[in-house]
Amino acid sequence: MTTYKLTYFDMDGGRAEPIRIALHSGGIAFEDDRLSFPAFREMRKSTPFDSVPVMEIDGVRATQSNSLARYVGKLVGLYPEDPIQALYCDEAMDACEDLSHYIVQTFGLEGEALRQARDKLVDGWLSSYVRGLDGLLARGGGEYFADGRLTVADLKVFVQSRSLAKGTLDHVPADLVEKLAPALAQHRDRIAADPKVVSYYAR
Repeated sequence: MTTYKLTYFDMDGGRAEPIRIALHSGGIAFEDDRLSFPAFREMRKSTPFDSVPVMEIDGVRATQSNSLARYVGKLVGLYPEDPIQALYCDEAMDACEDLSHYIVQTFGLEGEALRQARDKLVDGWLSSYVRGLDGLLARGGGEYFADGRLTVADLKVFVQSRSLAKGTLDHVPADLVEKLAPALAQHRDRIAADPKVVSYYAR
């Protein structure tokens, strides 16, 4: 029997959350190794790219959140078999990863520097990616990003838009998605109500 260990920060959301949800939805047992930030600083040099998530599959380590999401998605039936639908799925996930890159660049800033950086983010990349994801959702039919059903792309976008709606990023309006892309906000609520997602957060 294959064993899985997923290592990431001890937090609600982030790059490993779609992978956790997908594993749970497929009934795949895994060790959910949750790190404190001090613990990560101690172990990061032992990871392939000084970063997490890292998944050990039968003791062999693999990295890159979208690659892991695709792998698990294939295991549990949350990744399209049709090549063009797989492309659409990957496109949405990669867009979220790009957006996360810009958001992370504002971490560690304080005071006026943080306010200016977040204002620039809201007026620039954040709004661009929210609108872009809204367009990808419309192309997919308005309910899901690919294959006309729940895929790991929906989980990835859901985790991102859910995080924005929590208002945890100072100087980023919690209702930004609602204002710029109402359909994307509806998608967030739809995925939150999916039995697989409900079961994950209720566990």
